[in-house]
Amino acid sequence: MHLTFDWNTARRRSRQQAASAEEAQGANRLTWKRFPYGDRIYRYGGTALASNWSRLHRGDQEPYPTTDSVAGLLRANPGLAAHVPDPAATVPLIEDAWRAYHAGDFADAVDYGLAAGPVGMVVAARAAAVYASHLEENEVRRIAILRDTVESCVALVQLAPNWANAWYVHGLALGRYSQNISVVKALAQGLGGKVRDCLLRAIHLDSGHADAHVGMGVYHAEVIDKVGGMVAALTYGARKEAVVEHFEAARCLHPQSPVVLAEYARSTQLAFGQSHLGRVHEIFGEAAACQPADALERLDVEWALGEME
Repeated sequence: MHLTFDWNTARRRSRQQAASAEEAQGANRLTWKRFPYGDRIYRYGGTALASNWSRLHRGDQEPYPTTDSVAGLLRANPGLAAHVPDPAATVPLIEDAWRAYHAGDFADAVDYGLAAGPVGMVVAARAAAVYASHLEENEVRRIAILRDTVESCVALVQLAPNWANAWYVHGLALGRYSQNISVVKALAQGLGGKVRDCLLRAIHLDSGHADAHVGMGVYHAEVIDKVGGMVAALTYGARKEAVVEHFEAARCLHPQSPVVLAEYARSTQLAFGQSHLGRVHEIFGEAAACQPADALERLDVEWALGEME
């Protein structure tokens, strides 16, 4: 199926669906808010992006964009090839997308990523999901951004079924969308199982994917919080022990990550409640003490600091 999937048609359909209510839904990225914590602090110009890549991508194991890495992605996912006629031409766009993402220029990251075609969709989806979850205050616009991102990720995984980060961003977007329409409603629609399956697929393809382990920990915690431990276990396979297992795996893979720690603290509170408030406070404290390396980490450090007040 993925070999004949039409990426351009899928993207055009998604844009058309959003166009009729673009102003109300915030589909126009010119209206997106700016990153609020400094203008140039997380900018990785020139060779700085490559020099800091290992630290910046310890959580998702995404390879640095080069002609060779893009060619390797195409070999592993032949469905992408028709949409990337010149791999070398996409590299600068993907680099610029990641520079914008790490700096907190999320609208630019989406634009550069989409300009690169489906090989730029991972960074575009991550930027859209982070912006919607952390900075977009209007609920209607936030849900619209996440819905469009989910639809684009559905297209991406059909083209790139062997790309761990394609499955991860699909799970991420589905998870954030589910949180915003209400987890209970999402579970009733079967979205919870899709989130779980996407993240497990990412871990199957890359066992060192710390961010996917974070997503799985959040999934278990959200389900337990909304339906209770017994129903969560019997109906959805969600367990308190799994929250700890996935987050501890993420901590081993990506030590001192404020993203891992802040989500760990919140998920511990959701899954274990009042009995673990001391542990929740302790983990938020660890997150607040981290030195952020990019915009997302700074947002999570600020979140942790707010929880410590």
